[in-house]
Amino acid sequence: MAFDEMITGDESPRPPYEKYFEWYNSQDRSHLIAKSRDAENIFRKTGITFAVYGHADSSEKLIPFDIIPRIISAREWRKLAQGIEQRVIALNAFLDDIYHKQEIIRAGRVPRELIEHNVAFLSEMIGFRPPGGVYTHIVGTDIVRTGEDQFYVLEDNARTPSGVSYMLENRETMMQMFPELFHENKVQRVEDYPYLLRQSLASLAPPGCTGKPRVAVLTPGIYNSAYYEHSFLADMMGVELVEGSDLRVIDGKVKMRTTRGYEAIDVLYRRVDDDFLDPLTFRADSALGIPGIMDVYRSGNITIANAPGTGICDDKAIYSYMPEIVEFYTGSKALLENVPTWRCSEASSLKYVLEHLEELVVKEVHGSGGYGMLVGPTASKKERADFAEKLKAKPNNYIAQPTLSLSTVPILVNKGIAPRHVDLRPYVLVSDKVQIIPGGLTRVALKQGSLVVNSSQGGGTKDTWVLED
Repeated sequence: MAFDEMITGDESPRPPYEKYFEWYNSQDRSHLIAKSRDAENIFRKTGITFAVYGHADSSEKLIPFDIIPRIISAREWRKLAQGIEQRVIALNAFLDDIYHKQEIIRAGRVPRELIEHNVAFLSEMIGFRPPGGVYTHIVGTDIVRTGEDQFYVLEDNARTPSGVSYMLENRETMMQMFPELFHENKVQRVEDYPYLLRQSLASLAPPGCTGKPRVAVLTPGIYNSAYYEHSFLADMMGVELVEGSDLRVIDGKVKMRTTRGYEAIDVLYRRVDDDFLDPLTFRADSALGIPGIMDVYRSGNITIANAPGTGICDDKAIYSYMPEIVEFYTGSKALLENVPTWRCSEASSLKYVLEHLEELVVKEVHGSGGYGMLVGPTASKKERADFAEKLKAKPNNYIAQPTLSLSTVPILVNKGIAPRHVDLRPYVLVSDKVQIIPGGLTRVALKQGSLVVNSSQGGGTKDTWVLED
């Protein structure tokens, strides 16, 4: 039986939900169903959509939003925030180390081949330290819960974590529809995120920057699945949204085309993958990047957030070493545990995984979005057999984990409420300090019994409340 975050076994509310539960029981169900439709209309009018690649009939999809919030107590949040901060500090130290002295490799804590043969490890970053020594300016740490005080990190998103626009829109929609709830519950703010993001990015402008740093958001363009978020964040920060074609290298700086001519950019929040960032350094066929930007970057004339080469921290094989990585750089045991992980590259682990496929979740080490994975307990015998062949052919490409009983939070259905599994992506800003936004994006599996929360796989979202003490 999964741990329900709202309701205990005797049908009474857990402490964080007491005020909300009382309010919910006083509401007419038809009124709440109507409010749920209102929320959908708000999202539709605002244009809060995402694209699903490979679906000919669905270039634009609305992310389902559930109006029952997920509520986290101040005590629970403190525990999470301390663990997340420790982890993000370790990730940044790890990146600095692997591109410089590689002490963790020499100490035998992480295998050399796991770093040097990794497609996300960029030789162009070796020996280079970004402005302020920060590699991971924006991090999304995916958290799952299995019990009252049992939290696990499911994965780290240190390259280009997405979804923060949904966190902000979810909150605005809830405050618009249920202002009375925010009077009755002391909910910590998430609305300051765009201001904090801009402030954090500007604080890491390159040393040669004089005056107020100019920040811009680099998008692949309108056909990208997260374009809504790119434009939303640029607008909320009050900065320019640019594409590669708007930028060029002039006099050793990256400059943006304006009505007054070309003007220098100091900090580029890029939402373009490493491969496409600079056609002179990476993929020559890229039309999304800026020719020569890596030379400007390495000469210290622009800050790129997140730094190129941070994607190695998204690798699920690297994830399996995070307990060792955290302890190596912080001198302390990880405050937040990893989900137990079998590395299929190891013969004994591969043997175990093949023998227990019906119990495990198997993921590609570079996979994301819920694609390329096998959920053993819900897969058919044929699906497991087909996947076993993939595993045997490319064992290095996979890790496996037990099927956790993820916690549930109720969603609103026509008959009332029903429990559904959730995860949480808190957002972290890193500059000379670590700032963790109180809450994050709660993703919810809308299908009964499903453990897959990704929007691309039919999941939805909820507003996440962190209460004040």
